[in-house]
Amino acid sequence: MRVLIQRVISAKVRKVYPSLNKTSPQGKESAIGKGLLLLIGVGRGDSEDDARELAEKIFHLRIFENNGKFDFSLADIKGEILAIPQFTLYGKADKGRRPEFTQAERPDQARKIFDFFCDYLNKFVPCKRGFFGEKMEVELINDGPVTLMLEQ
Repeated sequence: MRVLIQRVISAKVRKVYPSLNKTSPQGKESAIGKGLLLLIGVGRGDSEDDARELAEKIFHLRIFENNGKFDFSLADIKGEILAIPQFTLYGKADKGRRPEFTQAERPDQARKIFDFFCDYLNKFVPCKRGFFGEKMEVELINDGPVTLMLEQ
């Protein structure tokens, strides 16, 4: 699994209806206040154990400032998570001009791992999520900016 973490003041995701070129009606969006926006890629062979370990690491990761130092975790600030499925984190553009995604997990299995990851985190902290397999628009106000990439 690969997770791109962005510390945010707020973040929001909306489902987009491509045929109408419009954002979704009310109710088809998720939003958080202070916390973390997670872009989550599931790779071939990733397991629930991988998802659990990464979720625990993210929950306890000291990424929030206290007097200029990264001393506080998500638990300490009582923050939220917005998790967005992002298979393109496994894109490779080594050859040619079009990325290939052969290292990304199949959608049915990736959805199971993504849902497990979010459900597991939700036991500890509010974890809202994006729309698996859908076109989305994501808005965020990055705090810092602070951005980290974790891989399991």
